[in-house]
Amino acid sequence: MTSTFASALLRSRELQLSTVGRKTGHESTRPVWFVERAGTLYLWPGYGHESQWYQNVLKTPTIRLSAGEAAQSARATPITDPSEVATVVEAFRDKYGSRDIARLYPKHEVAVQVHAVA
Repeated sequence: MTSTFASALLRSRELQLSTVGRKTGHESTRPVWFVERAGTLYLWPGYGHESQWYQNVLKTPTIRLSAGEAAQSARATPITDPSEVATVVEAFRDKYGSRDIARLYPKHEVAVQVHAVA
């Protein structure tokens, strides 16, 4: 991640995630929550593998993230191992609180690891 983007993450509660539509080929953007652990960024689709943005990432893993005025191109890698997903879920609970996570994230089957693209 660029230092500008990393600094913007520290001031952000959510990111703007842009993906390429798997059917339309058009870019779509939506707000997402995120966690950062040991320099690695994680995203969690609340509706699991049924989430539209997650399905887009499976087809086109190159994404764009924005935090404030800073933007970063990245590559998304799905996480499907239950123990790794559970670690991401716990990090989200720590950051955002169990009540909001229970309300907004009903499925705990997949997550996404984000790798910065130079």
